[in-house]
Amino acid sequence: MEKTYYNSADLGKFGSISEFQPTLAAKFFDYYGEVFKEGALTEREKALIALAVAHAVQCPYCIDAYTTGSLEKGADEAQMMEAIHVAAAIKGGAALVHGVQMMNKVKEVMM
Repeated sequence: MEKTYYNSADLGKFGSISEFQPTLAAKFFDYYGEVFKEGALTEREKALIALAVAHAVQCPYCIDAYTTGSLEKGADEAQMMEAIHVAAAIKGGAALVHGVQMMNKVKEVMM
């Protein structure tokens, strides 16, 4: 088995971050729980957004959690992959739009 920096077992320890700062952790987990409740968006839609963001921020724990969460909330493989493509398009577009800064600098230096 390949050893990686991330240990998937650590995902199950997420709640233990309260050990060193219980007050702030409690506030975070209360907020976190409220965010993922059904609202203007369904829990399934929120799970898909979380899955896409997890890929954008490259969080392996979040990918684990929201792959499972998306399936549990009724998303299918095609919806999950489409959400990831949305994240990829946004990240790619964000990188590419910074090319305008490079172009501006090139024009400034070349003039």
